Amino acid sequence: HEVGKSWAEADADTAEAIDFLEFYGREVLRYDELNPVTPIPGERNQAFYLPLGVGVVIAPWNFPCAILTGMTAAAVVTGNTVVMKPASSAPVIAYRMMEIFEEAGLPPGVVNYLPCAGGEVGDYLVDHRLTRFVSFTGSRDVGVRIYERAAKVQPGQIWLKRVVAEMGGKDAIVVDEDADLEAAAAGAVASAFGFQGQKCSACSRLIATAPVYGRLLNLVVEKTRALALGDVRKPEHAIGAVADESQFRKIRDYIEVGRKEGRLVAGGGTKGPGWFVEPTVFADVDPKARIAQEEIFGPVLAVIAAKDFDDALAIANGTEYGLTGALYCRKREHIERARREFHVGNLYFNRKCTGAMVGGHPFGGFNMSGTDSKAGGRDYLLLFLQMKSVSEKV
Repeated sequence: HEVGKSWAEADADTAEAIDFLEFYGREVLRYDELNPVTPIPGERNQAFYLPLGVGVVIAPWNFPCAILTGMTAAAVVTGNTVVMKPASSAPVIAYRMMEIFEEAGLPPGVVNYLPCAGGEVGDYLVDHRLTRFVSFTGSRDVGVRIYERAAKVQPGQIWLKRVVAEMGGKDAIVVDEDADLEAAAAGAVASAFGFQGQKCSACSRLIATAPVYGRLLNLVVEKTRALALGDVRKPEHAIGAVADESQFRKIRDYIEVGRKEGRLVAGGGTKGPGWFVEPTVFADVDPKARIAQEEIFGPVLAVIAAKDFDDALAIANGTEYGLTGALYCRKREHIERARREFHVGNLYFNRKCTGAMVGGHPFGGFNMSGTDSKAGGRDYLLLFLQMKSVSEKV
């Protein structure tokens, strides 16, 4: 209700929150054990983990249950306390999560619920000398600002703050000439338009090699036009309204940019009442066009032609982001080359580029997609811990 998720998307959001709780709850038991150290004659040596202290969790609105729960639970299960600032457009979901934490017996003061606009308190929380770490998921610009401000040592501050940042993407699906085009088109449409494209992992660039470009484009247009737009409380509607008016206006502006940069082949319009944007596909887009470089965070797909696989891989890597990507291909040598050279934190072969599973697909990206935090992975809890080494002469 707060952000306009379909039943399927809301169910997945809630299931992922449960998965985070389960996974981090088990993982912390592993971290609670003593670390193996090299024996040194005449000494008894130990290495173990301690919590960092007080942290700030700044969560996004697009996964208001899963990401908020995961970020908060990871900090708490490792022994830290948290000031939890949910997205200003999704405070009720966060409040319900807070109620559940309290019902489960979390002591008062461990998680502190702070609903407000980021512009009001964000700088204060990040700058404060007692803030030990900041865990953030959101836009590139806000993430860079947090990273920069957290690096400045404040008067009375006695540590270097740790920043865990996930900052979005400009994700690409590459389709090679020997791919299953039906599967590729279905995966691209699902990745581009699920939850109205409002996912950092969403496919916003579809890159096809020349021999299959035309056929793939036709399939994508056909599947896009078949998507039902409307009230997602009704299961027959796959695509709903975008989150709010500011999202609506930003996406609409990008569509106007796209009309100048590509050939509109599907969608492009809006529908009311409500903030409804049609799933939109632009063809023949230049790899350096704005709609091929900037994160739109909406239901807009740029389709780009590549001369061959080498060119497609170069185009895929040709943005400042590096979060998710996918390759539809049967040729083993191309798959193995992509495994090495497709520079993203989460890479998928012959499946869509959204839908990372906790434990199975540790999630986080390269370059301006963030600090490659790998949420839902075995290394994630380390970001909220510090190791202490103790040696005793015997």
